[in-house]
Amino acid sequence: MTATAPADPRAQFAALLAQHRGIVLKIARGYCAHHEDRLDLIQDISVQAWDAFDSFDPARARFSTWLYRVALNVAISQLRRQQLRQRHHAVLDEAALAADDGVPAEHRQTLRQLEAAIRALPPLDRALMLLHLDDHDHRQIAEILGISSANVSTRLHRLRQQLRARFDPIL
Repeated sequence: MTATAPADPRAQFAALLAQHRGIVLKIARGYCAHHEDRLDLIQDISVQAWDAFDSFDPARARFSTWLYRVALNVAISQLRRQQLRQRHHAVLDEAALAADDGVPAEHRQTLRQLEAAIRALPPLDRALMLLHLDDHDHRQIAEILGISSANVSTRLHRLRQQLRARFDPIL
């Protein structure tokens, strides 16, 4: 960590997690349609990150990269468990609509459809798209997901084509 970071691992972890809270929130929103499910996933990610915190090595990766990996692994594992129990279609709840501050009402339906389309993607593609939408470059996405930059480029190109084909008639 840094010279100014607290010596207590719990305090270090809490400070780093608070600083990078947006990562966890974005993953939770990308993987969960309902507010309660997002809260559960956020808690699971936080617990798993704490359990794995002793494996974090700042010489090997930034905390944000490490946290993305943990969060995505937890989210994908939770998704797989949910899919085994039941298959259902994700629909945004009212809390998610309220979070769309600044989005004109006429665009909210398209936004909901886009978010549902992203949630319907296979786990790796969903993670890739969420990272891309979070303005990570191909190298960062490759590092976080453990795939090559070329694979990132190819997958993103295909995903954009799929989404464009689906949404061009709407737009």
